[in-house]
Amino acid sequence: MRNSSAQSVKADLRAGALARRGAIADAEKTAAAERIAAAIEGLPLPAGALVSGFLPIRGEVDPRPALERLAARHHPLCLPVVLEDRTTMVFRAWKPGDALVPSSFGLSVPVPEAPVVEPSVMLVPLAAFDRRGYRIGYGKGHYDRAIERLAGRGPLLEIGIAFACQEIEHVPAEPHDRPMQVVVTEEGAIPCRRDA
Repeated sequence: MRNSSAQSVKADLRAGALARRGAIADAEKTAAAERIAAAIEGLPLPAGALVSGFLPIRGEVDPRPALERLAARHHPLCLPVVLEDRTTMVFRAWKPGDALVPSSFGLSVPVPEAPVVEPSVMLVPLAAFDRRGYRIGYGKGHYDRAIERLAGRGPLLEIGIAFACQEIEHVPAEPHDRPMQVVVTEEGAIPCRRDA
C-alpha cells in the first residue's frame, strides 16, 4: 500500500522538477537529446540486448536519437503499451520507421500486430530523480509494476533518462520503489549509489 504522506511529497517534488523541465528551450532540449544519446551509446550494454525505449510526451527528453544509435548497433527495440485495463504495461517490438498508432495518455504506440516482447534493458523516463537512482514518475505506477514483473524473470538493467535540472536531493522512496542502476542526463551518465 502506498504511503499517502510520501505521495504528497512526491507530488510536490514532481511539480517542481516538471516546471524546471518545462522552462528548457526547444533548442537546448534537442542538443541535450544528442548528448544523452552519446552517453547511452557509451554504456556497456550486453551485446544484442533487447532495449525498451519510449516516445517523448509533455516535454520529456527525446530518446529517439539514442534509439536510432542502439538500432544501428544491432539492439532490437521495443516501446511500452498500456493495456485497456489502464494498469498493465507491456512492450511491443518496434524499430525506427515502424508505423505507430495513437493510444491513451497522448502516446503513440506500435501497431497491435507487433509482438509482445520482454526487454532486458529499459530506458525509463523520469519526472525527478536522486543520485541513489530513485525516481519519481507520473504517479500511475506503470513502470513500477512493469519493472517488478520483468526483474522477476531475469537480469534487468534500468537506465533512467532526464534533464540534469530534474535532479533532486532526495526522493522519498517507498518499499515498492526500485532504483535505476544508471541515470543519464545531458551532463553524462550517473552510476547510482544507494549510499549517495
